[in-house]
Amino acid sequence: MADFIAGGLGGACGVMVGYPLDTVKVRIQTQGTYRGIWHCIHTTYKVEKVSGFFRGVSMPISTVSISSSIVFGVYRNCLHNLCKLKYGTANVRPSKVDIFLSGYAAGGAQVLVSSPADMAKVRLQTQVWPHPSSTCALLARPKYTGPVHCLLTIAREEGLCGLYKGSFALMFRDCHSFATYFLSYNVFREWLLPSQQSDSEFLRILLAGGLAGVVAWSIATPMDVIKSRLQVDGVTQRKYRGVIHCVSESVRTEGVSVLFKGLSLNCLRAFPVNMVVFLTYEAILKQIKPLPT
Repeated sequence: MADFIAGGLGGACGVMVGYPLDTVKVRIQTQGTYRGIWHCIHTTYKVEKVSGFFRGVSMPISTVSISSSIVFGVYRNCLHNLCKLKYGTANVRPSKVDIFLSGYAAGGAQVLVSSPADMAKVRLQTQVWPHPSSTCALLARPKYTGPVHCLLTIAREEGLCGLYKGSFALMFRDCHSFATYFLSYNVFREWLLPSQQSDSEFLRILLAGGLAGVVAWSIATPMDVIKSRLQVDGVTQRKYRGVIHCVSESVRTEGVSVLFKGLSLNCLRAFPVNMVVFLTYEAILKQIKPLPT
């Protein structure tokens, strides 16, 4: 239970740190109107002000807490049971394969929760709408007025399956990235400071968490592009028939480099976000674990 609580709070803190850059990343991946990162940031601020970078943030704060709770809880429980099954006891140092498999299972377990929330997040992030102070904002209403309205609209127009559009790509992304995430975090912690020195534990967690996030997102970015494109597909007209068709069409029209759109942003965002996630997770875990159950 401690891992579920600590993971949920860590995920919520991470969302607030990285959400503005996540909005820019999604827009670059799904819309061809931006010439680059700075052009997207400048245009978003010019048209929508600061609020444009936080479109749909309320949904991720609540749902990422749940999905992050599931990820960390499933990871720890899988690792615990896997060690008991293989070695007869959980009080052993798990192998890198054990960590990788537990992370893989954790990534897949949270897709049912994260897919609809991610769909609403991406739809709201790609909905460009002038700031209320602008006269353009008075002429019409946005298609989606908020996360809940967005989910209800998608369910009404595209059916309940529409809420899980891109979920296969999301699962493929998250299984591999979370397996890499937890493995690299453990490897970096050992590599940065092999000895157990409590005075440098804080720095070790920060660096290992940040670097693990960068490695994981480097693996995840190609499928993240495909996932985002499938999720916005159908807002105006249907363009892709599925994951493979989306990959082939994207590569055919824009080249292989399209699969790495937003990579630099993902890595830039991943470092501070996952520093905060792991620091919060480890700190809360230390406070909860000593408490009597």
